[in-house]
Amino acid sequence: MLQAESLACERGGRLLFKSLEFALAPGTLLRVAGPNGAGKTSLLRILCGLARPAAGRVLWSGENAHALGEEYARRLLYLGHLSAIKEDLSARENLRFFARLLGLPRQAASDALARGLDLAGLTERADDIVATFSGGMQRRLNLACALLHAPRVLLLDEPTVGVDPQSRERVFSAVRAQAAAGTAVLYSTHYMEEAERLCDRVVLIDRGRVVAAGTPAELVRQGARSLRLAVVTRRALTAGWLDGIAAAQLLRADETVGTLARRGDVAAVAIDDLATATRVLERAASLGGDVMEFHLYQPSLQDVFIELTGRDLRD
Repeated sequence: MLQAESLACERGGRLLFKSLEFALAPGTLLRVAGPNGAGKTSLLRILCGLARPAAGRVLWSGENAHALGEEYARRLLYLGHLSAIKEDLSARENLRFFARLLGLPRQAASDALARGLDLAGLTERADDIVATFSGGMQRRLNLACALLHAPRVLLLDEPTVGVDPQSRERVFSAVRAQAAAGTAVLYSTHYMEEAERLCDRVVLIDRGRVVAAGTPAELVRQGARSLRLAVVTRRALTAGWLDGIAAAQLLRADETVGTLARRGDVAAVAIDDLATATRVLERAASLGGDVMEFHLYQPSLQDVFIELTGRDLRD
């Protein structure tokens, strides 16, 4: 349905990305990830026609999407960082306004308005002024307005920023329902757990190129090691405490997950298998006094992201 073909983007004389290619098929949830400044928002703006690429093109069913004009624009929806709803109107008035803007016939608009209020969880607050709503309520209403005309392609840029857990779940549910109905969804977010929960595929861009692409499970399996072990010992473990255990590699202590009690000193170790975990724990117990706590876990998409893009700040 939608295809990026050798896309390149420049901003302020700096190349954000080049030769970017991927396809977005009906019913697919695709996530584009990357550090700050990688060009994620610029990519979405190019896909929806708000910006032009420095090179390459966007294809819709094999045709140049930008050349299709309004025919293409009516088939997709771009939901950016900023809210489009009007705070001095009610939820119902906002939905009615956007239904008219989208050219929906009267009955179709009425049906879409009822669905929108239900999707946003605002049926009982339909006639309240938006300025009285919480941030999460406003984000839900913004998404409901965006889905009124059932777009065939949905481009979402950080749709859950600053919302409460319940609102996030409502957004997830709405996005999954759109994909199940055949909508192609491109989802940009910094929250890695959202990508793991929602997306069929992930494209990771950094320093102007695609550094990884695949399903979340595939990307995690491509990590250097499959398991990590965080160990809390009574005494600090000295340098070289892992010598002789070939299938174990010392990591930085902050490369752990989970809630550690931190009643002692923490060591993080990458390991190849569970048998190695036993050897590491025995060594830690003998050299660190006691093992007071340990966590064994598989790397997440967050770990893969940091491994591929590094820990340096991006601005």
